[in-house]
Amino acid sequence: MAKAILKFRSRRTRRSRRRIRRIPKGRIHVQAGFNNIIVTVTDPQGRVLSSSSAGNCGLRGKRKGTPFAGEAVAANALSSVVMKRAEVMIKGPGLGRDTALRAIARSRIRITLIRDVTPLPHNGCRPPKKRRV
Repeated sequence: MAKAILKFRSRRTRRSRRRIRRIPKGRIHVQAGFNNIIVTVTDPQGRVLSSSSAGNCGLRGKRKGTPFAGEAVAANALSSVVMKRAEVMIKGPGLGRDTALRAIARSRIRITLIRDVTPLPHNGCRPPKKRRV
């Protein structure tokens, strides 16, 4: 005799996936390429607390590399983290790097350091040949 197994909904309220984390200081990494922008919020040891990208914010195609995307991504990444001071590391040549920095400053976080960590070759590998259109 088989017993019917019923799934009961939990009476407890569900927790939101992103809970707000409070830290006194941390790091914000902005990676701005030509096609996408990624903002990652970490604590001083480097453990990721929150991250967001332009595709994550609902932008598609050409709009992912725009200054508007940089602002939207930074606001989305900082929405689940409350911090007082932050060091900002910016990497890449993209258009949204400045607007992402402005959005971080607008969110009432005191920026203690802004560092450009874009990797530059010291005449390393030979670059690919120029594109002919």
